[in-house]
Amino acid sequence: MHHVFVTGAAGFIGSNLVDRLLADGASVTGWDNLSTGQERFLEGAAKQPKFRLIRGDNLDLPALTAAMKGADFVFHLAANADIRDGWKHPEKDLQQNTIATFNVLEAMRVNGVKRIAFSSTGSVYGEALVTPDKPTPETDAFPIQTSLYGASKVAGESMISAYAEGGQIDEAYVFRFVSILGERYTHGHVFDFYQQLVAHPEHLRVLGNGKQRKSYLYVQDCLDAMLHVTRTSTARDAKHHTQVYNLGTPEYVHVNDSIGFICRTLGVKPKLEYTGGDRGWVGDNPFIFLDTKKIQSTGWKPKLTIEQGVIRTLKWLEGNRWVYEARRAGEVKVKVKVKGKVKVKVKGKGKGKGRREREGEGESGREFGMGR
Repeated sequence: MHHVFVTGAAGFIGSNLVDRLLADGASVTGWDNLSTGQERFLEGAAKQPKFRLIRGDNLDLPALTAAMKGADFVFHLAANADIRDGWKHPEKDLQQNTIATFNVLEAMRVNGVKRIAFSSTGSVYGEALVTPDKPTPETDAFPIQTSLYGASKVAGESMISAYAEGGQIDEAYVFRFVSILGERYTHGHVFDFYQQLVAHPEHLRVLGNGKQRKSYLYVQDCLDAMLHVTRTSTARDAKHHTQVYNLGTPEYVHVNDSIGFICRTLGVKPKLEYTGGDRGWVGDNPFIFLDTKKIQSTGWKPKLTIEQGVIRTLKWLEGNRWVYEARRAGEVKVKVKVKGKVKVKVKGKGKGKGRREREGEGESGREFGMGR
């Protein structure tokens, strides 16, 4: 792992990964369209001679292929992770997750890159049927998919394993994450609850009934796991040259527990206003708890508990409130002309400003998200 190509490099997990790889002495090419990723997350990396950031979109296969030249390993993290609003723009998951993953695999094939790590999700299990009240193992049967996001990730996993079986990849690593917490976090319940409590500390709106059971993992623990198994090449001699790992903690909390961690840390006692029901939105899984015995058998164990991860995330958000404005300012608007030309305008100041055009995209406007 000498020259690593990271998609979604300016995102939450991607930027933390870039820092870790550079610290280990690797050369890193970061690839991101900066629609949701933040260049500010890469300020430290940008000072390193072994790092370069290329602004580009996974849907632009020629540019992606050219940018990947010289790489010997790909961490494919870029994706649309908006489960809640999936049905507002159903094509987004297909384009940004499934088609984008195919393009990454094709760029690898052209460049002779034989090793890939893919950020999948525990959402691929839908609502686990075999072990509905126990941790879900990697071998659990896939039930009916409950979200477009989960379905798009299943498709990505399947293509990766097919490329490996077809002799195009020597090592494939699929990581099924629970929700990740930590520094540079810009999406999820801690982000949303903190934003609400700053605006109105006396009350907090909670989607669902607060009894949903969720597992979370601190970002540095996540990276420790990914780097541990990729460095030891566990997929090289695996059947089909593919290893699938669940990444999470050996615990879960109720949403109400997480609210308690947040409110105690902030010193507030809001009135909780529940929207009702056992889930917050269509596609929300009321119980996410993954069996991590397989990854732990390699010698990895998480260092932080869920509570510690929530508090570290909250402390980072308190010191970096600029991310809320950056998310608003960096919204991407897509306008489609009758002839089929898409103009992607990125609103914002500084280096995040710019415009790209893609030819022949669909009939309705959509966003192109990258960073996780």
